[in-house]
Amino acid sequence: MSIRSVEGISTGQVQRQARGRTWPRRVARFVRTKPLGAVGALLIVLLVGTAALAPLLAPYDPLELRVDQTFVPPGGEFPLGTDNYGRDLFSRIVWGAQISLYVGILAVVFGTTTGALLGLVSGYFGGRLDFWLQRVMDSVMAFPGLVLALAIVAMLGQSITNVILAISIVIIPSASRVERSQALAIKQQMYIDAARAVGATDSRILMFHMLPNAMAPYIILATAELGGAILIEASLSFLGLGTPPPHPSWGAMLSGAAQQYAQRAPWMAIFPGLAITGAVFGFNLLGDALRDVLDPRLRRG
Repeated sequence: MSIRSVEGISTGQVQRQARGRTWPRRVARFVRTKPLGAVGALLIVLLVGTAALAPLLAPYDPLELRVDQTFVPPGGEFPLGTDNYGRDLFSRIVWGAQISLYVGILAVVFGTTTGALLGLVSGYFGGRLDFWLQRVMDSVMAFPGLVLALAIVAMLGQSITNVILAISIVIIPSASRVERSQALAIKQQMYIDAARAVGATDSRILMFHMLPNAMAPYIILATAELGGAILIEASLSFLGLGTPPPHPSWGAMLSGAAQQYAQRAPWMAIFPGLAITGAVFGFNLLGDALRDVLDPRLRRG
């Protein structure tokens, strides 16, 4: 083996070791400088862990009925009590985390990605394409998000797929606006002019120059929108147009029987409400912290 090969191997090992030491330091610095963001990340880790380990964490089948154990208060065999059908509330909340994350993540991925691509194309090409795309975005944004999602689900029918589609459409305009403003700033940079000068096509510039430099706002927006997507899904389920039964949904747990028996069994509304609050709170805190860390204009020190 030549000396150059040995030096190359040694350099590669040193670089890998340096990266291995850098990540713990970055995490520690993030926790130290953004404690609220760290709290949000912890809540998200708990939510993801709960959803991933639902078959192990849930002591009972969330759909199992026990007519002889209705309205059992929290404690003992049922940590969070039972509902009017004798179903274990803890098991239903644990399995409901899967539904919330599944709907929220898919809706945000589809909505934010579609909106980001439309925004980049709109901002880069400008002209009539930019004008008409933004007018469409303005038209969609004219409707309140929940009202628009309700209308879409009511028109298409109640299903998890339609709920994901409805939330995605609600997210697209805001993602498009953010990425369009980013594209307007990026296309003025000198490296874009240099790429055009060497003969790069528009598609290549968009893919290899615009898109990588617009990823930070995309990550921030996607993280922040996850909380809103979970809240919209819960709202739709609360109104009877979200996740269809018998799937356990946090929003559905707050409607119907939870309202009817609010005085007799308040835990039926309290614990699903706390689950929704914790999930939305966690994503919002982490999104704000990531904005401060990833946005160069907001970095400190």
